[in-house]
Amino acid sequence: MKKRPVTEKKKGGCLKTLLLALLAGGLVLWVFLQVRNRKGVWRKVGSLTPGDMAQSLIERHTEPGLKWSTLKVQRSGGVLAGMAQGVLGAEVHVVVIDPLQFEFMSSFKPKFAVTTAAERLDTDQLAFAITANFRDPAGKPLGYVYHESRQLNPAFKEWSGCFFVKAGRPYFGPKSLLDEVPGPMEEATQGYPSVMKNHTVFSYVDLKPDSQFDGSKITYRSLAGMKRDGTIVFVLSGDGGVMNVSEVTELARKLDVAHATLLDGGRALQYSLMTEDGPWHFAALNTRLNFKHRWLEAQRSPVYIGVRRRAPQIITVGQ
Repeated sequence: MKKRPVTEKKKGGCLKTLLLALLAGGLVLWVFLQVRNRKGVWRKVGSLTPGDMAQSLIERHTEPGLKWSTLKVQRSGGVLAGMAQGVLGAEVHVVVIDPLQFEFMSSFKPKFAVTTAAERLDTDQLAFAITANFRDPAGKPLGYVYHESRQLNPAFKEWSGCFFVKAGRPYFGPKSLLDEVPGPMEEATQGYPSVMKNHTVFSYVDLKPDSQFDGSKITYRSLAGMKRDGTIVFVLSGDGGVMNVSEVTELARKLDVAHATLLDGGRALQYSLMTEDGPWHFAALNTRLNFKHRWLEAQRSPVYIGVRRRAPQIITVGQ
């Protein structure tokens, strides 16, 4: 991939950093999430129809096999919530990728040294990179990691979600897919929690959101899912676009996602996307400056999911 000039989204300075920390930590009082359609009408996530969703998506970047769109969102919740939305813009991003045109892989540094989405994008010449699984306090990945058909990190048995590649095809969803799809794993990381299978949302997402995870907490979220035809869909918090697990799952359901899992989110969420104008980066917290306060400390992860355009097939015509 040809290297392009670096451009980044910047706004808000120190105030933005503080608000990002408060949002990622779930320290701002919010009520319900609304999405704005092209006519300027706000609708609650639960009342959206697939048609409403289609009318609400704002195209940001498109190329063969990849499309990045934005949903404008808002929440009610007092002065600090209004300030956060005013400074940050309150967005949720949707990235849709055709696996026939892009290949998926785990991406990391030697010995699982902590890194950033921007660094993975540049080093591995990716089209898209996003935080994969969680890490332990020492910075090592939790859960299995496979790369080039080799398992490089052990499984974390309690976690219910997964990303994996078999026979060159990527999958996202509950770990039961591992047994349903034949063949050895070529690339993989664990996710947590899985939230949907066969278009059915697991009951704990809405009924017991805090039984195994902080599902009711409103913070930065990242969901990866797949449609019936294998198309991969990412639903991602952007600046100010904080959600609970039920809300991000409902957005995915309205986007016709069949299977889905959450990836690492909260303060650690990072993703980077290459566009025709250069790379675009998002990080829930500043990842380049080290702050003393625990709310503002850099959050770096060791493992990312990378997406790269497939090399063109070379067809030899016989004489």
